[in-house]
Amino acid sequence: MEAYARATLSKAEKDGAHPAELAALRRRLDQVEAPRAGLLPGDELEPLTDVPGLDDLPEPSVERAREVLDQLAVVKLNGGLGTSMGLSGPKSLLEVKPDRSFLDIIAIQVLAVRKRYGVRLPLLLMNSATTRGPSMAALEGTDAEDFLQGREPKLRADTLFPVEWPADPTLEWCPPGHGDLYTALTASGTLDKLLDAGVRWCFVSNADNLGATLDVRLAAWIAAEQVPFAMEVVRGTPADRKGGHLARYRGRVVLRETAQVPDGDDSFSDVERWRYYNTNNLWIDLRALRRLQEADPADPELPLIVNRKTVDPKDPSSTPVIQLETAMGAAIGSIDGARPVLVPRTRFAPVKTTDDLLVVRSDAYELTADGHMRPTFGGSGPIVTLDPAHFRLMPTFDQHFPAGPPSLRGATRLTVDGDVTFGADVTIEGDVHLTGPLTVPDGETLRG
Repeated sequence: MEAYARATLSKAEKDGAHPAELAALRRRLDQVEAPRAGLLPGDELEPLTDVPGLDDLPEPSVERAREVLDQLAVVKLNGGLGTSMGLSGPKSLLEVKPDRSFLDIIAIQVLAVRKRYGVRLPLLLMNSATTRGPSMAALEGTDAEDFLQGREPKLRADTLFPVEWPADPTLEWCPPGHGDLYTALTASGTLDKLLDAGVRWCFVSNADNLGATLDVRLAAWIAAEQVPFAMEVVRGTPADRKGGHLARYRGRVVLRETAQVPDGDDSFSDVERWRYYNTNNLWIDLRALRRLQEADPADPELPLIVNRKTVDPKDPSSTPVIQLETAMGAAIGSIDGARPVLVPRTRFAPVKTTDDLLVVRSDAYELTADGHMRPTFGGSGPIVTLDPAHFRLMPTFDQHFPAGPPSLRGATRLTVDGDVTFGADVTIEGDVHLTGPLTVPDGETLRG
């Protein structure tokens, strides 16, 4: 083993890393030594041609649905702070609808399923150390539980030794990507706890994707077919050109992320070729996961993603580092019997930017009593592009909509350049392009 790998493992062990975490980190360190670690060239991949669809799955009886759901847990990835939107706390605490945050709506969704079917349906969050306190406080009074994602040393880009940053030692550490889910379930004792309680499966999704509600057809399907791992995918559109897509590689289905594309390879953005894109909505057989990890505690084997940053992400002149990461969806390429399933676009509505937030806050979506975010628009829905100089960060974003978002249910596209403030009861119809400085009067209807 190289000296830098020994130093990295030693630092992680001194930090209290669980044996499973050390095994997974060691695998990533082994992978980084390969000169083309984790890369998937487009000319070595083949597109998928036939993926089963959710709409083709039968509706189970109430009794069968209850039987399966009582062996299921809902897991939400909740480690993000929303720093790209100017937040210092969990993004999941952002208000989505009046007096309702992401976490509020998730809790409503879970409680509605419990009530309808009379099942326990545990709700768990995979938190980071920084999101744990505020998030669990927001869910006080519910029986939601959580477990922590792991952390690992950032490596100097020049030597691969663990970086040292005395000015702020916390910046010497990073999460290993959401592929850490499998290790964190084990290291936290959550996997054993769930299995001992008779929970067989878990449905995992991002906390910022409110379209990822529990569908009993999918739950019954994975139980009936004994599917060890399932990934929900959507048909690709130009909006997905930066997302991870599925392909066939050496006889297996794999997930390719942007970080796995070699320099000069322009094949990644071809949504017509790759067709199927990852939603990060996953269904996992916990017994199958335990069997994998009994054979190798670092499993499931995930391709490496090398993320290049600076040790202080706010200071581009600070020491260049690499972060060794993995994506949880990539397990589809290493678990025998893993399957993709095509789902409607309504199950994939993540809020990554203030552009996305404006759409879900508007009347383009309505929040039902059972926590579903129902689209009210026809077609593919409005595409919003706001000037990042004025709208990217939440404090300034909110200032431009003092009376709330405009009506977007009849819009196809809203593009805003410059400093534009919206009055009350503004309606956008069709394709509208606004250029500031401008204040849109109350009650105005803008038609493209």
